[in-house]
Amino acid sequence: MVHRTDLSHYDNSWYDAGPVFRRALWYIAHLLFFRSGFPFNSVKKILLRAFGARVGQGVVIKPHVRIKYPWKLRIGDYSWIGEEAWLDNLADVHIGSNCCISQGAMLLCGNHDYSRRSFDLVIKPIILEDGAWVGARGLVCPGVIMKSHSVLAAGSVLSRDAEPYSVYRGNPAVKTKDREMKP
Repeated sequence: MVHRTDLSHYDNSWYDAGPVFRRALWYIAHLLFFRSGFPFNSVKKILLRAFGARVGQGVVIKPHVRIKYPWKLRIGDYSWIGEEAWLDNLADVHIGSNCCISQGAMLLCGNHDYSRRSFDLVIKPIILEDGAWVGARGLVCPGVIMKSHSVLAAGSVLSRDAEPYSVYRGNPAVKTKDREMKP
C-alpha cells in the first residue's frame, strides 16, 4: 500500500514556543524594530534582552533581520548579523563571539519528517562557535555545529557539522580548504 502525506494529521502540540502574550508582543516589536529599516543597534539589543535573549557586548544587528524567538537565542561578544539574515530559531541558537552571519543568511532549526504521513515537525539546535562565518545567502540546517572559525561560503547549504578552521562550499557544502588566519 502506498501512503501519502496527510496534513490533516499534522500535530505539533508538543512544541512549546512560549506564552501567547509574549509571542504577540515580540511579533509587534519584531515588525517595528527588526524587520523594518530601523537602524539603531542599541535599541535592538535592549529589546532582545528584554525578551530573554543573551546578547554580548559590541553585537551588531543590521536592518531587516528576522529572529523567531529571542528567548531561544544567545549571541557572544562582537558578533554581526547582516541585513535580511533569518534566525528561524524554533530551537536554541548559540552564536559565539566574533561570528559573522552575512546578508540573507539563514539559520534553520526546524524541518519536517517527510517519511511520516503526518509530516511531523523536527527541531534541533544550531551552534556557531567563536569566529564562525556564514556567508551571504548561506543556509545552516538543523542540528549543525559550526566549529571554531569555520566558514560557509556564500550561497552554500551546510547540513553537517563543520570542522574548525575549515571552509565549506556548495550544496550540500563540502570542505574545500583550510582557513588560514593572517595576523
